[in-house]
Amino acid sequence: MKTLRIALAQMNPTVGDLSGNLKKIHSYIKKARASKADIVVFPELAVTGYPPEDLLLKHQFIRDNISAMHKIREAAKDIVAVVGFVDRNQGIYNAAAVIADCALIDIYHKKYLPNYGVFDEYRYFQAGRRFPVYDLGGTLIGVNICEDIWRENGPPKIQALSGAEIILNINASPYHVGKLSIREDLLSTRAVECGSVIVYVNTVGGQDELVFDGGSLIVNAKGDITGRGRQFREEMIMADIEISGRTRRPSAKEKRDLMTLLEKDEYVEKRTIPFRPKKGKRTEIKRKTVGKMPDEEEIYKALLLGAGDYVRKNGFRNVVIGMSGGVDSALVATIAADALGKENVHGVFMPSVYTSKISYEDAYGHARNLGIKILNVPIDAILKTYLKVLSGSFAGMPPDITEENLQARIRGNILMAFSNKFGWLVLTTGNKSEMSVGYATLYGDMAGGFAVIKDVPKTLVYKLCKWRNLKAGRDLIPERVLWREPTAELRPDQRDVDTLPPYPVLDPILKAYVEEDRSFDEIVEEGYEVARIQDVVRMVDLAEYKRRQAPPGIKITPRAFGKDRRFPITNRYKSY
Repeated sequence: MKTLRIALAQMNPTVGDLSGNLKKIHSYIKKARASKADIVVFPELAVTGYPPEDLLLKHQFIRDNISAMHKIREAAKDIVAVVGFVDRNQGIYNAAAVIADCALIDIYHKKYLPNYGVFDEYRYFQAGRRFPVYDLGGTLIGVNICEDIWRENGPPKIQALSGAEIILNINASPYHVGKLSIREDLLSTRAVECGSVIVYVNTVGGQDELVFDGGSLIVNAKGDITGRGRQFREEMIMADIEISGRTRRPSAKEKRDLMTLLEKDEYVEKRTIPFRPKKGKRTEIKRKTVGKMPDEEEIYKALLLGAGDYVRKNGFRNVVIGMSGGVDSALVATIAADALGKENVHGVFMPSVYTSKISYEDAYGHARNLGIKILNVPIDAILKTYLKVLSGSFAGMPPDITEENLQARIRGNILMAFSNKFGWLVLTTGNKSEMSVGYATLYGDMAGGFAVIKDVPKTLVYKLCKWRNLKAGRDLIPERVLWREPTAELRPDQRDVDTLPPYPVLDPILKAYVEEDRSFDEIVEEGYEVARIQDVVRMVDLAEYKRRQAPPGIKITPRAFGKDRRFPITNRYKSY
């Protein structure tokens, strides 16, 4: 038996920041070499960041990314590096460069291009047709990319049947709650099917609405997880992998099986990496066991990373939040303070004649607990001016939702004024339940630069607040906020339940309809009232035009609004 030391570079790239990403890659190569690693493996499209979207249509961007890859090649002395980048050869490819001791040995092209959910790779990339296996000092290694390993009988199986003892799979796999367990089950299954060790390297960081959670994994040929990277943070994971030390020859049956898996024009190619793995005793790797997080902690950290990266990567330092004294703005303000530091978070309390004393006490009490600044900007005088200007046109008409929305839009204008004057990014506070049914005001409380909890259902908002208080060991978020009945306070004695079903009823219906694409009849079978389901489905469908105009927000569920779920605004189909 002999040992290969592999370094998994779980890095946080920024899309389009080729020089910044290059600097990080160089740093990880240096660190891996200092740790006497034989191989250092980087995530999918580490050079460009993921997803680069229509930057891929720019010829100069492709050229610059290839130039950056060659600079990495020059830096990879005395080590093997596998680096994700964009290759060009009569089309462009999602690719992995295999570099050894400053020489470009080969380039692998991703075969399976995901084109579902948030993925749109068919728009840009060509599919690979070749499955290389690399001989590194007598050990055969397969390299493939992300979706390749999700397909049964895909590149990993082809490479394993060709003798690969180790599969290096590089990824940019976005987070949603429960995704880590799905990956672990998938990789365990693949490792057993292939009879190979799988080294799975995932990127980490926020990119617009996506969060990449890291959680890189090493799985042995028996399907056991032998190494795990931390979630939501950059790090280099070191692993010593024992291998037989001699090239395994596929059996006659394996050769026959291999031929059945190859499609027309596909082929296996073996390449030798002219690099000798390091010999002699190396310092033992000591690493703490990384356990799984509870759901609330995992989701909170995803929101923390997504919000912090969006603000910082877009050149902001400060944010501003409308603090109402309610639970949604409380959660957003807490996340912002945790992600950016209390000195960079500014709250604005904008009371009207309908705002209760309780709301004032809870908004200011929470701001004190967080240590953030809060400004008081009453809106009554502005509202009176609006109503006076509109009085002639509205003569003889009773007050209705128009006057309610005016209040929300005044608040939106005030927040945007602070944003313009001081360069603060406005964080909106609407949750997924509200965004689903349109219980929000366009150009009002929806106005802003980033929607932190846009994909967080209301019932989950409460759970996250309770978890954060538990972690703090005190009522960081005032306890009354967590039991007080939700209200927009836009008219006397207003309650959310005057317009919507109670959230414990609403959220399961929304999950079934929005996230699971359940039919109307299937939702009825769950025991909910027919009229109530009809109302919810109707509100979801009608609110599509609002959601199209909402700011981007962090995806934490399997199906978020936006790229995940694209419905026509003009649409007469009814499922009820």
